[in-house]
Amino acid sequence: MAEEKKQNLRLWFWRTSALLLVIVFFVARYFLRDQLPVREVRVSHQEVLNTVSTNGRVEPLANYEIHSPVSATVKAVYVTAGEQIPAGKLLLQLDDIQARARVASAESGVKAAQAGLDAALHNGTQQERQASASDITRARIDRDQAQHDLDALTKLKSTGAASESEVSAAQQRLDSAQAALHAAEQGAQTRYSSAEIDRARAQLADAESALAAADEVLAQTAPRSPIAGTVYSLSTSRSEFAEEGKPLMEIADLSHERVRAYFDEPSIGQLAVGQKILIKWDAKPGHSWDGHIVQVPTTIITFGTRNVGEVLVAIDSPATDLLPDTNVTVTVTTSSEPNTLAVPREALHSENGKPYVFKVVDDKLVRTAVTIGTPNLNLAPILTGLQEGDYVATGTTNGLPLQEGVPIKVVR
Repeated sequence: MAEEKKQNLRLWFWRTSALLLVIVFFVARYFLRDQLPVREVRVSHQEVLNTVSTNGRVEPLANYEIHSPVSATVKAVYVTAGEQIPAGKLLLQLDDIQARARVASAESGVKAAQAGLDAALHNGTQQERQASASDITRARIDRDQAQHDLDALTKLKSTGAASESEVSAAQQRLDSAQAALHAAEQGAQTRYSSAEIDRARAQLADAESALAAADEVLAQTAPRSPIAGTVYSLSTSRSEFAEEGKPLMEIADLSHERVRAYFDEPSIGQLAVGQKILIKWDAKPGHSWDGHIVQVPTTIITFGTRNVGEVLVAIDSPATDLLPDTNVTVTVTTSSEPNTLAVPREALHSENGKPYVFKVVDDKLVRTAVTIGTPNLNLAPILTGLQEGDYVATGTTNGLPLQEGVPIKVVR
């Protein structure tokens, strides 16, 4: 029995010793392991801006396009591309033979319509009125003759020299002559109805409109600048044949321009009139222009493969060096939170939708739950969980994940 107890004691001793060695090994390994190299930042108050960027195109506020009103040859061009011109400057001259022919034809139509209305208002043309007067005179003579014959036969009848039938026949001739005179007089006074007069007036109005249009086309064969501005696009030259409707040049006051920006549909709800815009042009790196939204989208359109809304942006900075039709990048500030406690986005983590950070405390990482505001691409506003002056880890330098309670070495 004594020997058995000694063996049990030895077994228990060696087991206990082995367990202690294991514990000592892991404790030593824990305290002697390498420290995790981490980067840290100080929690501070900053301005948190939320922005949306997209593309846009520069355009003049008032743009004037000169088109060819007819198919004609360009006889002369009096301006050059980039030239600043005064209002009323003669721009070019087209061959105007066709336009002059249209004007002559329209003038002839006006004169014919005027003659038609004059005839309707005065009961016919001069020839028709003369013919009517002649008809009335003849009818009056026939009536007077019939009256004379009736009077003579009536006297003869009283002496028995004429029969009743002769008197009756003379009366019928008089009635017929009076009816003919009345018809001639009525025809001379009411040759045209009110509907025919209205139609004549309408024909004159149409003819005058055609003449005005022909005059306008003729004037456009020698167009003049409607404004003082710059010929920023010239697409024709002397002796060139221009099809009807072809653009010949564009003129604008380049000191007054705007940007037409194309925002994707999901971003439109964040836009409002007055929001600040930053404009950049790749042709001038390092330079930018300030602007603001003056009109938000009223509908959604298809722009290439995108569904976008068109936003009009006023340019607040001097923009004489922004050329029309250039493609620019616009960035709108949709919200601004000044003096807000914030951390970099890379310091923020999430689990099951709940955000947290690793706060640096006594050379260790402490997982700390936080509540945040609306983050942007760089910063996350902190509402609760941290105070100004705290330090949080943004990552490691060796690619290992951050872990709570792990000894760390801050790398600055």
